[in-house]
Amino acid sequence: IKSSVNVQKKTNSHKSSRTIFFSVLGQYCVIVCQEKHTDLATVTNMKDMKRLINILPRDWRGAWIGLYYQTDGTRKWHWSDPGLEFNESETNWNPGEPNDANGWQNCGFIWKSLKWGDLSCNDPRYFLCYDVILIKENKTWKDALTYCRGHHDDLVTITNMDDQRWIQEKVKEASTPFVWLGLRFNCFKNIWFWVCKEKISYQNSTSAGWMNNCNTSGAMQAGGEHRWFQRNDTEELNFICSKV
Repeated sequence: IKSSVNVQKKTNSHKSSRTIFFSVLGQYCVIVCQEKHTDLATVTNMKDMKRLINILPRDWRGAWIGLYYQTDGTRKWHWSDPGLEFNESETNWNPGEPNDANGWQNCGFIWKSLKWGDLSCNDPRYFLCYDVILIKENKTWKDALTYCRGHHDDLVTITNMDDQRWIQEKVKEASTPFVWLGLRFNCFKNIWFWVCKEKISYQNSTSAGWMNNCNTSGAMQAGGEHRWFQRNDTEELNFICSKV
C-alpha cells in the first residue's frame, strides 16, 4: 500500500496510510487502529522494513507494530490481524530478543534499526496503522484516480499478500461487483504498472493471464475470492483510495 506519514500528537487523527502517534500504550494501539484506520501495521519481511525507511520521518525512534505475546497459556507471538499467521522464519529480532524481561514484555516493537524487540505493553510509544478508504461512488478509472489524488493520496497499490488481505476486507462493503485499483496498462510500453510507480512484485492469481488490451485497468472482485480482473476504463465502479 502506497504510504505517506505524518507525525501526530493526538489519537483522533485520520491522516496517513501508515500513521505514527505519540505516547500511546501498547494495549490500546490495536483498538485505536481498528476504530480509526484498519489495524496495526505488520512488518513481515525485509521489503516491508525497507519501505518503512522511506516513509517515516528522520527523527523517529521506533514504534509499536501489530505483534503481541499471548498470555493465555500458549505463550506464542501473534499478529493482531487474525488473517495473518506469525512465521518464525520471517522475524527480525534484536540479538537476545525477545527476552520477556520481568515477565511483562508482551508487545512487539520495531526500533529505528528495523530490528524487533519486546517491551511492556504499558510503555507509551509511537505506533503504526494501515489506512485505506472505500469510496462508494461509481466512477470511471480515470475519474477515480483524479478523485483519490484530489481528496486523499492515490488509488490503492497492492504489493504483497498482506496488502491483499487488507484491501479485500474493505471491498466486501462495495456496491459494485468490482472495485478499481491503481493498476493500469500502458499501450506504448506494453506493460502493466501501478500508478504510484511501485513495481508489480506481487500478482493476484487471476492477473497473470491477462490480455494486454489498451484502455483497460485493474479491478478487484468485491466478492468471491477477491481476484483481480482487467476491466474497461469506461466502466463506472467503486474504488479504493490510500489516505493521507
